[in-house]
Amino acid sequence: MAKTGKRLRSAYEGISKEALLTVNEAVKVIQERATAKFDETIEIALNLGLDTRHSDQMVRGVCELPNGSGRNVRVAVFAKDDKADEATAAGADIVGAEDLMEQVQSGKIDFDRCIATPDMMPLVGRLGKVLGPRGLMPNPKVGTVTPNVAEAVKSAKGGAVEFRTEKTGIIHAGVGKASFKADALEENIRAFVNAVMKAKPDGAKGTYMKRISLSSTMGPGVRVDTQSAIGE
Repeated sequence: MAKTGKRLRSAYEGISKEALLTVNEAVKVIQERATAKFDETIEIALNLGLDTRHSDQMVRGVCELPNGSGRNVRVAVFAKDDKADEATAAGADIVGAEDLMEQVQSGKIDFDRCIATPDMMPLVGRLGKVLGPRGLMPNPKVGTVTPNVAEAVKSAKGGAVEFRTEKTGIIHAGVGKASFKADALEENIRAFVNAVMKAKPDGAKGTYMKRISLSSTMGPGVRVDTQSAIGE
């Protein structure tokens, strides 16, 4: 078993692993302990009361973080002709069709988000085994298969965060950077939690939002009171 590093042990001092903190308290604790030499990402983990063996209990969606994610998101768009021009004008990093497909098939995936116009999906569908496991497959449910490519590109660049449940019923996401002002992080966190709440599937039974944890890239994790994240 790996030993906990000295820096992380120090960061955990004064933190109860079982204590439930308000969003305000949790953000303060996490920011105070985000002492790495880079701007750490503030990460949220939501444990949901779902049985992911059933397809009707999988949760997937997108959240527009009101204060952005702090990430430089590279966006690729599958489009042709006028739609390709619209994507480029909106700030897409890579735009193409068959040429982009060949690039992806060769293993060169130099982007964080993938968008496609509907007419491109027969082409993009061939890349399912490559893009799917990486969470990059365009999907109309999260707005990445759309004729409005310019709007989708701007949304991705501006802080739209996709989310989906893992097999264990957990959702992970980055909701900002340690350098953000505390109130901006709090606003992002609540927006994200409420987006996941709104995506609750009809088949979910019992307690849906079971546990919320917050951490920074290199720092300790703390538990957040769910009502604090939802209700304020």
